[in-house]
Amino acid sequence: MDFMINEILPFMKNHPILSIGWVALLVMIIVLTIKSKLSKVKIISNAQLIQMINKENGIVVDVRSADNFKNGHITESLNILPIDIKNGSIKALEKYKETPLIIVDDNGLSANSIGEMLYKQGFTKVFTLKDGLAGWNGENLPLVRK
Repeated sequence: MDFMINEILPFMKNHPILSIGWVALLVMIIVLTIKSKLSKVKIISNAQLIQMINKENGIVVDVRSADNFKNGHITESLNILPIDIKNGSIKALEKYKETPLIIVDDNGLSANSIGEMLYKQGFTKVFTLKDGLAGWNGENLPLVRK
């Protein structure tokens, strides 16, 4: 252990910008991990999504653009834009306050913040699909195309 400390300290002294970058990355990873653990919106896998649809009548909310939605979406999903969720213009979802809602975006990056908005609007069971539609497509799962 002393050997590692004897190596790290000179490295940090000789490369301060790189060292600050690594510390910043470490802090961001820790913060994001804690934030995701405390979040009311949980990330689920493709298999869990299928199970929620089949056993709990889960509703898939696709937050991608209308064009992307037409090019391929999960069966029976609703296409609702993030701006409509942000503005509370979601009459199509009002009857699903107690139903599992699974938010799907392109790659899973923006779905969590959209899910948090829905949770704050009174939806109690909000989930996001890990890796979004890209992950769904990557496993060759079926898509509806219009």
